[in-house]
Amino acid sequence: MAVTAAMVKELRELSGAGMSACKNALVEANGDITRASEILREKGLAAAAKKAGRIAAEGLVMTALTDDRKKGAIVEVNSETDFVAKNEDFVGFVKNVAVQALASSAGTVEEMLAEKWTADASVTVQDVLTQKIATIGENIGIRRMERYSVTGNGLIVDYIHGGGRVGVMLEMEADNAADAVIEAGRNVCMQIAAMSPQFLDRNSVPADYLEKEKEILTQQTMAEGKPANIAEKMVEGRLSKMLKEICLVDQEYVKDGDLTVATYLDTVAKAVGGKVAITKFVRYEKGEGIEKKEENFAEEVSKAMQG
Repeated sequence: MAVTAAMVKELRELSGAGMSACKNALVEANGDITRASEILREKGLAAAAKKAGRIAAEGLVMTALTDDRKKGAIVEVNSETDFVAKNEDFVGFVKNVAVQALASSAGTVEEMLAEKWTADASVTVQDVLTQKIATIGENIGIRRMERYSVTGNGLIVDYIHGGGRVGVMLEMEADNAADAVIEAGRNVCMQIAAMSPQFLDRNSVPADYLEKEKEILTQQTMAEGKPANIAEKMVEGRLSKMLKEICLVDQEYVKDGDLTVATYLDTVAKAVGGKVAITKFVRYEKGEGIEKKEENFAEEVSKAMQG
């Protein structure tokens, strides 16, 4: 059977694969679109398997919230190159992954991959991911996700920085959801994005973490030749300074250096006439902790040109 442009167009719309891939699959399937779809999927699985071992440290962080701000999700989806991370198809996929995570009941990424895709219940999240790898031509991975759900006077606020380089989602307690409260939440999200606090407050710092840091600071101080009684006071001072840097509410507020984050929230609470507090937060930075492979772009282009 002769393969027509209309058949290629139909298969492309069904599969999302490239024009040439659709044409080749139709030729191989002798014009049978169902069989051609199977061929594309088989080849996509094979291609995805080959790409699975490649390092994917670029990508995007994205969030999704319900209209009432009672539920929220944040995801990180990785690609191999920044070029692909800016591709409309990839961006759309990440947005859908965030929506998937928001609706999901999965506790892990692995569990979510096995779920039905919210936009098409005939396939799983893993099926869609595999197809994207085949279509885009790079290893893509859903690396992590976090989901918040609040009741009562709880409120969720999010912020995406740098077009998806950093994403923050936080949970607040507020007596009302006034615009000023949401704006305050977003300001604190920006603070978290910029200053990377490790903990909410001093009560959130694990005892073993404090003990280890105190031990390190003590060794450093003793190495300076300070007497034990002086060293002890110096360690307390240095530990307190460190806690101000790593605990969100104790950090200097980036928009007003005369305030801490805690005192900033106090001013907002007074202005709106009710409680305003942060209860927890999550910060994702794309590719953090992934060992990136150093690439020589000129060599990469040269190899591509040669073969």
